[in-house]
Amino acid sequence: MPDFLAPFQYDFMQRAFVVALFVGALCSSMGTYVVLRKLSFIGDGLAHASFAGIAIAYLRGANFYAGAAIATIVTALGIGFVHRRGKVSLDTSIGVLFTGAFALGVFLMSRAPRATVDLQSFLFGSILGVSTYDVAMVVGLGLAVALAVGALWRPLLYTSFDPVVAQAAGIRAGFVDYALLVLIAVTIIVSLQAVGIVLVAALLVTPAAAASQIGRAHV
Repeated sequence: MPDFLAPFQYDFMQRAFVVALFVGALCSSMGTYVVLRKLSFIGDGLAHASFAGIAIAYLRGANFYAGAAIATIVTALGIGFVHRRGKVSLDTSIGVLFTGAFALGVFLMSRAPRATVDLQSFLFGSILGVSTYDVAMVVGLGLAVALAVGALWRPLLYTSFDPVVAQAAGIRAGFVDYALLVLIAVTIIVSLQAVGIVLVAALLVTPAAAASQIGRAHV
């Protein structure tokens, strides 16, 4: 046991542990709604869409994660708008908007005179490199998402299983759908520093999918 706990004498390991704990719990919780609503593609889509915000922030000299947050939330709302107003299937709207946002990011980075930012850290994350500020951001945003999910728990559950009956019962299904998309977007931004663009989709889908299979096996 002392050998197991020895790495935690270092500050960076303590920060990494806290971030991993919050990101794992948050992604697993939000992944429940992702799997129930058959939105497994959205985690990968929104994560890649954040690249456009990172590119714009780089060119403007702004905070990378602020740019990623704006791009991801705008893309999430755009997916909901195209799906509901354009009568386009959800997977189609996700595919069109995320590829467009990612292509925009690649184009903008190609136009940069000299790229000095390490994009690999955004693709794969750097959990051992999180700062005290990153820990505070992850904890703060994670708790905000948890509180929002708690406040919308019944509408989210109702619309996830039967959106038509939920709307007939007076629940604003459109608002709940948009709120869920924004919460998923914020979850992805929270996870970027820890796991990166590539792996965040796995954290959103795999735990919830595994729990679903285990639950069915015991029914």
